[in-house]
Order: sequence, then structure tokens, then C-alpha cells
Amino acid sequence: MQSVQIVLFLVAMATVVATFAGRIRVPAPSLLVVAGVAVGMLPFAEQIHVTPEIVSLVVLPPLLYAAGEELSWRELRRLWRPVTLLAVGLVLVSAAAVGFVTTLLTPLPIALGFVLGAVLASTDPVAVTALGRRLALPPRLQTLVQAESLFNDATSLILFRIATAAAVAGGVAGWSSVAVDFVRLAAGGAVVGAVVAAGVSFVRRRTEDPILESVIALIVPYLGYVLAEAVGASGVTAVIVSAVIIGARQDELTDARIRLQLAAVYGTVIFLLESVVFSLIGLQLPGQIRHLARAERPWVAAVLVVALTLVVVRVAWMVPLTALAQRRGGGRFRPSWPVSAVVSWAGARGVVPLAAALSIPLTTASGQPLPHRGLLVVLATGVIVISLVVQGFTLAPLVRLSGLAVPAGDSQAEYVRARRRLTDVAARHVEQLADLEAAPPAVLHQVRRSLRIQQELDQEQEDLTGTYGQIRREVVAVQAEALARMHAAGEIGEGTYRRLQRRLDRQDLRYIEE
Repeated sequence: MQSVQIVLFLVAMATVVATFAGRIRVPAPSLLVVAGVAVGMLPFAEQIHVTPEIVSLVVLPPLLYAAGEELSWRELRRLWRPVTLLAVGLVLVSAAAVGFVTTLLTPLPIALGFVLGAVLASTDPVAVTALGRRLALPPRLQTLVQAESLFNDATSLILFRIATAAAVAGGVAGWSSVAVDFVRLAAGGAVVGAVVAAGVSFVRRRTEDPILESVIALIVPYLGYVLAEAVGASGVTAVIVSAVIIGARQDELTDARIRLQLAAVYGTVIFLLESVVFSLIGLQLPGQIRHLARAERPWVAAVLVVALTLVVVRVAWMVPLTALAQRRGGGRFRPSWPVSAVVSWAGARGVVPLAAALSIPLTTASGQPLPHRGLLVVLATGVIVISLVVQGFTLAPLVRLSGLAVPAGDSQAEYVRARRRLTDVAARHVEQLADLEAAPPAVLHQVRRSLRIQQELDQEQEDLTGTYGQIRREVVAVQAEALARMHAAGEIGEGTYRRLQRRLDRQDLRYIEE
């Protein structure tokens, strides 16, 4: 199949699957992987080939950037210790455990075993973020899971580059060389990301055009990734650092109009990329299995054991970590099983490990084919598929069982309290304007009236607010029909029609949110 046809097919399939997933209340990424595996078994699927550049350069940067922007900077500063222990310590332990188990179960040499360990050692921010959208986790726990998945990807990919270089060269790098490479890749990526964030912030402060803002937002992830890779640093680290910095300063750089447009543009792009890439994960596995050598065919047991090893190591790491955190907070030294279980089970693998697996070199430094590369890729993809399917389908029930899910009533109550406070602040400001005679009395009267209506609604029950919003949307719909009739009759021009249509669209969106 041609590239354009492949993309269109994947987008169409992903749209159907995502719609169906929403109706049956299952995570779309997991269902997309299952659909991808099913399609991959069809005869024409053998013609679909994905290059590492498509995943690592085209798909990965914007997905990482979007996940980084969602992080709460305030919560991240509070959680930097556990995030560091998970993003560095757990990655190193997981890589070592997978490398050891793989060499026992497969013909892979120790060097390639550690390559597989580096590929699978980190959780995936794209998968974690996509699965986490359906969960009502407490803010701090949500930040911990997302921050870990972002920063441990940088650790894992840096470790992967070092392990791959050693495997291709046919030897094992010394500890000093590994440490120097690690610092160079990580620190270099962080510096490039900070520089890109500073440059983008400088430009966006002087830009008020929504179209230019959208273009800038779309090219920033690619800019950080390409610049970092060009200077020999980690592109993933650069994207993550720039995303976190710019996300924390978003309110300073944009206004309401631009934020609405950016949310719409980026939401569409992220949906398309996530849909395509999760489908590709499933599509890859059947073809990779078909190309395995006969001696390498007993791979199923190895995939299951490696997947189980990752979960066991993660649980063994999380239990003492949560107990220690509880002790530091003044509680007794005992593990908290709900937190340990949810954080451990939320460690899904996905897009980043796939990009790393596909980028494993075909040949060694001497020009000979890299031994057992096919088996290495099958093991990595198989573990990713199991992780997304098993953990993806069972994570939401586990969160409900653990009792950690934030009740919908609590979120609604917090929302109402915040709205009331904002209304009170607005009322006090209007009275200050009246005292200073800074606005016409008729205008102030109209503003007071609208605020009084809002206060009355805030004091009523949630069902009244819902009824109010429904009626207002009906009114907007009637206005939209009248506007369309005026436009069709030639009573108003195209410019006036589009301006009023956008105004009605914003009002409609407002009452949907309320």
C-alpha cells in the first residue's frame, strides 16, 4: 500500500474504533491495538512497513510535547523526589532485570538482552496520558504517574542509545564512558529544551495572530527534537523540558481566544497521531512474527515472562517507596496497597518503546547482520501489546476498586465553590468602579444584573444549572437558525455571517461546559 493510502486507512479505522470505544466505555488505545493486531493478520497488511523515522521524528515529538504541557508544575515541584526515584532508579533496575531474564529464556546474548531491557524499562507518556484521561485520580497521583512516564522515557532512551552502541560494537562500554554519555545526552537535551522554550516564549509574547500561534505550537516539538539530535543530545529530553516550561507559562503567553484555537488544533492533531500510532503497534506484531527464523519461534513464553517481570519489579519498587513517603508524611511505616497497586499497574508501555525497538540497527559495526534482531523486535512489540491490552482494559476497574478515584460530586463541588468565589470577586470590582464613577451607571447596572443572575444560579442545585444551560443552548440554536436564514436570503454578507456564527459557537461551547 502507498503511504497516503496507509495513513488514510489507519485514520478511518481509528475513528471508527475510537467512537465504538467511547460507547462501550473502554480505553481507545487498548481497543486500537487489538484492532491493529486483527488487521495485521490480513494478507494486505504485509505491505505496510513502518520506518523508525516515522515514529520517532514525525509522531513522537508532538505527543510528548502535549503530555508535557499537561503536567502541573506546582505538583511536580512537590513530587520531584519520588519522580526521580521512579524515572532513574526504577528504569535502571527494570532494564537489568529484563536483560537477565531474556538471556535465560532466549538465544539473545547479554548485550542484546540489555538493549531489550532499555527499550522496555520505561512507561510511556502517550499511553499513560491517553489511558489516564478516563481516570478520576487525585491530582498529585495523576501528576506522579504522568511525570514519571515523561522523565523515565528520557532515561530509558539514553540508556538504549548507550546499550545499542555497545551491542553493535560487539563489546561492553565501561562505567565511566556510560556515565559521560548519560550526562551528555541528558544535560544537553535539557539545555536545548530550555533554550527552545526561552526563544518560543520571546516570540509568542510578541504575537497575537491565532494562526501564527497555531503554527508555532505545532513546530516547537519538532524544533526541540531536531536541534537536540543535531548537537548529539537527547531529542526526547529537549521536547519534554521545553513542554514543561512553556506549559507552566501558558497563561502569560496566550489569551482566551488563542487558547481556544490552540486547544482545537492540538486536540485534532493529537487524536490523529495517537490513533495512527496505537493502530501501528498492533499492526506490526503479526508481520514481525511471520519473519522470525524457525529456531526463534518459541517467543510467546518469553514475552509473557518479560511482561510479568516488569510488573513484579515495579511492584517491588513501589511498595517500599510508598511506605517511605507515608512515613515521611507522619504516618506509620506500612505500605499503602491502593497507591502501590494503581501506580504499578499504570506503567503501560507504548509509543516510545516501539520507536526504540524499530530503530535497533540492522547490522553490527563490522557490517554483518545484527544477530537475532527479529526476535528482539518481536519480544519488544509483544510486551507492548500485552501491556496496552491487559493493563489498559483493567486499569479503570482497579482504580475504582482501590477507592482512590475522586468522586464526581467532589469535583463538581470544587467547581461550584470556585465559580462562586470568582463571581464575588467580580461583584466587588464592579462596586469599586461604581464608587470611583469609572463607568456609566447604566453599564454597571447591566453588569450587576448579569452577576446577580449568576449568583442565584450558583446557589441552586446542580440540576437547575443544567436546565439553565440547556435552555440557553436552545436559544443559541434558534438564533443560529435565524442567522442561517438571513444569510441564505442575502440580508447579510459573508463577513457578518461568519462573525456572528463564531460568536454563537462560543456561546454554545460556554453552556456545554457549564
